[in-house]
Amino acid sequence: MPAGDRPGRPPARRRRRRLLRWIGLVLALLVLLGAGAAWWLYHQLDSNIRTDTTAAAELERYERERPALTVGGAQNLLLIGSDTRAGAGNAQYGQNSGTQRSDTTILLHISADRDSATAVSIPRDLLAEIPSCAVPGGGRSVAQTGQFNSAFEIGGAACTIRTVEKLTGIRIDHHVVVDFRGFKKMVDAIGGVEICLPRPIDDAEAKVRLPAGRQTLHGEQALGFVRARYSLGNGSDTDRMGRQQQFLAALVKKVQSNGVLLNPARLYPLLDAATRSVTTDPGLDTLRDLYELVRGMRDIPTERTTFLTVPRRPYPPNPNRDVLLEPDASELFQRLRADRPVAVDDGADRRSSATVAENASPAPTFSGTTADAATCR
Repeated sequence: MPAGDRPGRPPARRRRRRLLRWIGLVLALLVLLGAGAAWWLYHQLDSNIRTDTTAAAELERYERERPALTVGGAQNLLLIGSDTRAGAGNAQYGQNSGTQRSDTTILLHISADRDSATAVSIPRDLLAEIPSCAVPGGGRSVAQTGQFNSAFEIGGAACTIRTVEKLTGIRIDHHVVVDFRGFKKMVDAIGGVEICLPRPIDDAEAKVRLPAGRQTLHGEQALGFVRARYSLGNGSDTDRMGRQQQFLAALVKKVQSNGVLLNPARLYPLLDAATRSVTTDPGLDTLRDLYELVRGMRDIPTERTTFLTVPRRPYPPNPNRDVLLEPDASELFQRLRADRPVAVDDGADRRSSATVAENASPAPTFSGTTADAATCR
């Protein structure tokens, strides 16, 4: 009798079967633990997102007044950067007066074929017709012509959306509100964003001090860079929006890079920071919804991701305010409504490739930049 099969000891085949069962059990436990951890992480990210049901109810009330639905498959998102001083980490930017205005508002149009994206900055100082809006605490405001960013202070996201729709004739499909702290955390989560500065920045009000040249900005510095106004250029919002577009273009390039999207150590912190920092409409308030949005945008070429400011000119009675520049503004809005490409000229003697087909009539060109142009040279 072979030694391995002596009476009193399990045969070698039986021992192997037991070993395989134990290995299978351990693997099953690992799979269950992995699935449990994945479910927990998904649930955690999903529960971070805040839903703006108040805006949804207000917009539903005025559905008949709103523009027609977007061209099938295309999407228009309104990105609102709130200047609220409430919440941890925001008090250092000013006294919390209990109100907030839209520090930055960007209309993002994503084409139906997911081949291009256009981000249009709307100046804070632009004069706009602000409709009667539901106000916090009950009651309604009076319809008025006023500074664009006061719409958010009057009636929150819904009032801003209705003001933008009245201004542009473009229906807003979704909206996202981000505050100062959320912006900083998202920039930190991806390891900062590289920019190039032609001259130093020293702005006490924006709390930023940066040398000239190539550098990577992290959360606090990045926020100061996009908020700086009075120490740069002529102190107008025009220069500030240009810097915001420059930074967002560089941010898009960084997020599209493999260093973020294919790196779990950076992707999860980015998702966590983003979901903790945003308030969205009910149609965009789950991780799945946000993922579908990002997935649809991730393959858009950087040279076809354009940034520009709505065409405007100084308001003659008050040069500190702006009004739309016509017919340029109407042409831009018409192209977005029809889901037609928008070409920009970044001042470098070249046009964005986001133009009409080769044999078609050339599209009008607007002053702006592309994500591709954000590369430091």
